[in-house]
Amino acid sequence: MDSNKRPDTMERITTPALAEAFIEEQVAAVREQVGDKKVLLALSGGVDSSVVAALLIKAIGKQLVCVHVNHGLMRKGESEQVIEVFRNQLDANLIYIDATDRFLDKLAGVAEPEKKRKIIGEEFVRVFEEESGKLEGISFLAQGTIYPDILESDGVKAHHNVGGLPEDVGFEGLVEPVKLLFKDEVREVGRALGLPASMVDRQPFPGPGLGVRCTGAITRERLHALREADAILREEFDLAGLTSQVWQFFTVVPDIKTTGVIDGKRLDNWPCIIRAVNTVDAMQVTVPRIDWDVLEKITNRILNEVDGICRVCYDMSPKPIATIEWE
Repeated sequence: MDSNKRPDTMERITTPALAEAFIEEQVAAVREQVGDKKVLLALSGGVDSSVVAALLIKAIGKQLVCVHVNHGLMRKGESEQVIEVFRNQLDANLIYIDATDRFLDKLAGVAEPEKKRKIIGEEFVRVFEEESGKLEGISFLAQGTIYPDILESDGVKAHHNVGGLPEDVGFEGLVEPVKLLFKDEVREVGRALGLPASMVDRQPFPGPGLGVRCTGAITRERLHALREADAILREEFDLAGLTSQVWQFFTVVPDIKTTGVIDGKRLDNWPCIIRAVNTVDAMQVTVPRIDWDVLEKITNRILNEVDGICRVCYDMSPKPIATIEWE
């Protein structure tokens, strides 16, 4: 039987009881596969890798080595949350790498979107390889592969988590405990494992992170403004009860200047665009009608609290024709 094919008889994980049963089954399977050997996992802080990490900690404890690479393009507080949850609460064997300067130096002056993505992806692999090369006795590589990754790779497009191990990678095999689950099932398992809602219900976040929302050539100043504006947006959506009602929302700070006035003096600062979308499959999206008072409060906070921004706009563009992300 194809180990990458979900059995027709497999029941969807829709309740805590089913999630607990799945966890028990996978804990036993991982222990049988790994034995007393060590496993390496790149822990991004996203839903899939976080659930895999929590599950493997339950199964093999300190035999799991997690590596979290902060590329400087994370949202506000995300790396800190990874450290708090996995190192301080779950007592994980976690290696934290702050590679902010390394990534931003590589990205300096690069404005073309695909080139930025390529630099971020390649640099991440290099950092991970360098750190894993310092470790001894690692036998297995864990991945947060989920079933849609496998389906997308089946004659549609290649996926970075699917396709087996390169011959020269030096690992005995892959550990992929959630590879037959859909995203909603992974979230259910995460809840059963006790991960915080802010991590389990985390919105889709692109691999290049804020790099595709700080459009054009990234600067540290504009990236900081973007991160702060995004944090305000998320905080106010939480307070307004919109976080569970809107599929995805974020801010964009493009590499353009717009005129503003403060204390009677003209200045050239950046605009900030609020993007919010609802969708089922990410192929077609609609723009929610956010309460005017909420938008006004967010606007006032960004203009008053974030240096360098003097204008806030709400993106009304559906998909098609506009994509969800700006780059």
